Amino acid sequence: MFDFLRKYALSLLIGVGLLAALIFYSLNLPHARQANWVERGVGGALAPILESISRLGALPDQIWQNYLDLLHVRQENIRLREDIKTLNQSLAAAGEALHENDRLTRLLDMRKTVHEPTVAASVIGEDVTPWFRTLTIDRGSSSGISEGMPVLAAGGVVGQTIKVTSNSSRVLLLTDHASGIAGLIQRSRARGVVKGKGESLCSLEFAVREEDVTVGDLVVTSGIGGVFDKGLPIGTVTMVKKGQYGIFQTVTIKPAVNTAHLEEVLVVLKAPRG
Repeated sequence: MFDFLRKYALSLLIGVGLLAALIFYSLNLPHARQANWVERGVGGALAPILESISRLGALPDQIWQNYLDLLHVRQENIRLREDIKTLNQSLAAAGEALHENDRLTRLLDMRKTVHEPTVAASVIGEDVTPWFRTLTIDRGSSSGISEGMPVLAAGGVVGQTIKVTSNSSRVLLLTDHASGIAGLIQRSRARGVVKGKGESLCSLEFAVREEDVTVGDLVVTSGIGGVFDKGLPIGTVTMVKKGQYGIFQTVTIKPAVNTAHLEEVLVVLKAPRG
């Protein structure tokens, strides 16, 4: 026991001193309005400890508040991402509407050059193989369409209807091997028959060697045959070849209409002659 007291005497004296000071401070608290030197000493000694305890007590509140702030930031980020997604969708829809309006405006300009009634139709299918070049549109006999009617786009000739149901029609493209349209060179008035060659090309058949045909010439419908009105754009000459023998020259035509990218067409309600 004596060894213990000797070993921890200093600590015990400091503890007893602090306890006595606290008791003295408590006893004098109701009787004195101003602190004495003991109270000031004790208060100064305990102030850092009490301040640290106060900060530790406020730490959970700060952590909780920081968590709430992070949660609000996350929710705000989610909302902003949704707003950006909605805005991008709106911009895409607006851009698509702008392109559609441009296509329909050009189609309307083509409509003004045609004297017969027309029906606008949307392309809903295509059959492009080495043997067939056809499109399917969403208008048929219920809209007044029958087989053999001309089909146009904003750029010019597309083809003719070949199979018609109540609510759809198949269009034989001018690039199909079975297609034949009477045409002429707009500049020189040289005539021939525009035949499909497949692979998005046509040829001007039966153009004699003496006719004036050059690369870059515009080919239009001649009006012969009564299917297409005269002067509708068919395409542009891309190659002319005149052999040493034979009476005809070889003329290759690139169609004015890119049939691979068609979305809307005009069907001319004009029954073929005969």
